[in-house]
Amino acid sequence: MNHPDTVPGGVLVIGATGSVGRLVVAAAARHGLAVRALARDVGRAGRLLPGTEIVHGDLEDPETLARAVHGVGAVVFTHGAHNAGAYERVDYGGVANVLRALDGRALRIALMTSINVTRDDNGAYQDLLDWKRRSERLVRASGHPYTIVRPGWFDAAGPGDRRLVLAQGDRRSGAVDRAQVAEVLVRSLLTATAAGKTFELFAEAGPAPRDWAGLFADVLADVSGAVDAAQDSGTLPLAREPESLRADLDRLRAS
Repeated sequence: MNHPDTVPGGVLVIGATGSVGRLVVAAAARHGLAVRALARDVGRAGRLLPGTEIVHGDLEDPETLARAVHGVGAVVFTHGAHNAGAYERVDYGGVANVLRALDGRALRIALMTSINVTRDDNGAYQDLLDWKRRSERLVRASGHPYTIVRPGWFDAAGPGDRRLVLAQGDRRSGAVDRAQVAEVLVRSLLTATAAGKTFELFAEAGPAPRDWAGLFADVLADVSGAVDAAQDSGTLPLAREPESLRADLDRLRAS
């Protein structure tokens, strides 16, 4: 079945009060999914997301996440740190802590990272993108069915750019609308052909997709057991990665 009617238990959105996260909440509800939003500030989240179930939790505190993940059938990650000193703790650590809170229970994952995560010429953004790539490696090692979406530049797509391009190899650039990213993240949970795949996401002139199963089917699947995506370059060798990351990978593979 390529388009189930729902995700049993509903969807937990991480980063739900952010610009993409709020659109993910709306898209999931539009598709009839039960939505739960993780928030440190429950009152603020309730004002931004009226009618949505809000659960308190802090991505930097694993003990606060068990209730958030309890019973859900999918997790969508759209979070990101707001300052350079927190990329390891939030962009990477948040994924690590949620996976730990799942305690081996299987569910569906959609992770938003960014284009250029495999490049080593990102200047001031290098540390951020390296930690985002490391979060991808955690998801691949976790054994959960997943889709990893690497969006292009936000706020630069034209009004007629509705055709979605799912590229691989992290070799090109382009723009995409935040609402398109949200729709792809949610659709990936509902479409079997999206599982086990990583791709860059761009929008070009043309009509919006109608055959989602076919769109995802054209993307190469990641190699089972590999920590990097299909067609990724060999930058950021695992042997040179931090000891903490390699320990996290070993822990996930053993769970």
